[in-house]
Amino acid sequence: MTTATTTTTLPHLLSSYDLHGLPLRNRVVMAPLTRARAGGERVPNALMREYYAQRASAGLIIAEATVVSEQGCGWVDSPGIYNDAQEAGWKPIVDGLHVFGTPIFLQLWHCGRASHSSFHGGAPAVSASAVKINGDTLHTPEGKQPYETPRALETEEVMAVVEDYRRAAERAKAAGFDGVEIHAANGYLIDQFLQSKTNQRTDQYGGSVENRFRFLREITEAVLTVWPADRVGVRLSPNGNFNDMGSPDFRETFTYAASELNAYGLSYLHVVDGLAFGFHELGEPMTLPEFRAVFSGPLMGNCGYTQETAEAAIAGGDADLIAFGRPFLSNPDLVERFTNGWELNPPADVTVWSAPGPEGYTDFPFHSAK
Repeated sequence: MTTATTTTTLPHLLSSYDLHGLPLRNRVVMAPLTRARAGGERVPNALMREYYAQRASAGLIIAEATVVSEQGCGWVDSPGIYNDAQEAGWKPIVDGLHVFGTPIFLQLWHCGRASHSSFHGGAPAVSASAVKINGDTLHTPEGKQPYETPRALETEEVMAVVEDYRRAAERAKAAGFDGVEIHAANGYLIDQFLQSKTNQRTDQYGGSVENRFRFLREITEAVLTVWPADRVGVRLSPNGNFNDMGSPDFRETFTYAASELNAYGLSYLHVVDGLAFGFHELGEPMTLPEFRAVFSGPLMGNCGYTQETAEAAIAGGDADLIAFGRPFLSNPDLVERFTNGWELNPPADVTVWSAPGPEGYTDFPFHSAK
C-alpha cells in the first residue's frame, strides 16, 4: 500500500464551521453507526469509549442509534438511553470526546417493525400499521428469525412513545451530550409513520402527508422542551429502500417534512441523499438542492461520499456538512487521511460491524502506526 503524504486541497470540507455557536473544527461528520458493542443490558462501556475517542478528529460525531425504550429495541447489543445505568455509561464517552474538543450528538431511535417478538418477551413489535417487512431474516436474541407482522400502535398509545423520546432527550442532556438527533430515517418507527407505504392508519396519524408527519412533529416538539432548537437535528432518508421502504409519493412527503421542520430553527437537517445504501427506484432520487430550497438551516449530506464529492457538495453550496459512515469504520484517523492525502485502510468486512469485542472495532491501524 502506498502512503502518499501530499496534503490535499479540501478548503471547504476541512474548514471550520459554526453550528449555531457550536464550533466544529472541520465539516467532516462521523455518521451514526450501529456497532452492537453495548452488551445485553445495552449499557455503553469502556470499549465504546475507546472507539469514539479514536475518531475524535471529526468535526462532529453523531453517536450510534440509541433506543429510547425497551419497546424500541430491535438490534442485538445496541445501546440504550432509557435507564440510569445507560445514562451513566454514556457520560465517560462524552467526557472523553470533550477532552479533545469534539462535540457529540446522540441519535434517538425506536426500531418499530424492524424488530422481533423475541426482543419483547414474545409480544409483537409495534409500528404505524400492521405491515410486515418484505425481507428474509433479521438477527435476534434467538439467532436469525423471519420478519413478523407488527402490531399497529393504538391512537392512545402514541403519546407514550413521544414521551419516551422526551425522557431520552433529558437523559442525553444529563449525560453531557452537546445535542440530539431524531432518527426519522431508514425504515424505523418514525419513518414508518411518515411514509405512505407503511402507514395505513385512518386516525389523525394517517392518510394525508400532514397527518403522517404529525408523529415526527410531536416528537420534535417534545424534544424541544428539553433542548434548544439549535441543538436538535433530524435525519431523513428520502431515497432509501432499507427495511423495505420506499413510497410512490416520496418526493411530496419529504419535501413537506423538510419544509415543516424548517420552521423550528433546528441545528441541522441530516439527509441520507446518497444511493449506496440502496435506492427504491420509485422516481428520480431526491437531491440536496431540493432540500436546500425548503430548509434554510444547516444541511448535512450522507451516504457514499468520497472526500472529493464531499468537497464539491460543500463548495457548491449544496451542503454545509457531510457525514461519513463506512469510511470511519476502518479509518479512525479519517480526517488526517483526508488532510494529508493518505490512502484509506481497506473497507471493513460486514461481518465485523456488529461482532462482539475489539476485533473490527478498535483495532484498525492509524496511518502513523504502519
